[in-house]
Amino acid sequence: MPEILQLLQYEYVPDIATKREPHRAGHLSLIEAYHAEGKLVIAGALGNPPHAGLLAFRTAEDAEAFAAEDPYGAAGLVVSHKVEPWTVVAS
Repeated sequence: MPEILQLLQYEYVPDIATKREPHRAGHLSLIEAYHAEGKLVIAGALGNPPHAGLLAFRTAEDAEAFAAEDPYGAAGLVVSHKVEPWTVVAS
């Protein structure tokens, strides 16, 4: 049976790799906390250099809560975000 996760998609400001440095430890700490609680399944940046982020959560509520408290968002590094269901058929 497929698993349905909630995919949080971020679009970042240009030159995110440089601009994120003062906020990176807080962002990664939040990722670790959600993962340790079993709310976050997988997370990472897209591109080289990065231009976006993808994070897969168990619930849409957890995805939105994460986005609301993420230091990247508070610092204005996230241009836009959206949460969509992701049907996983193989893992």
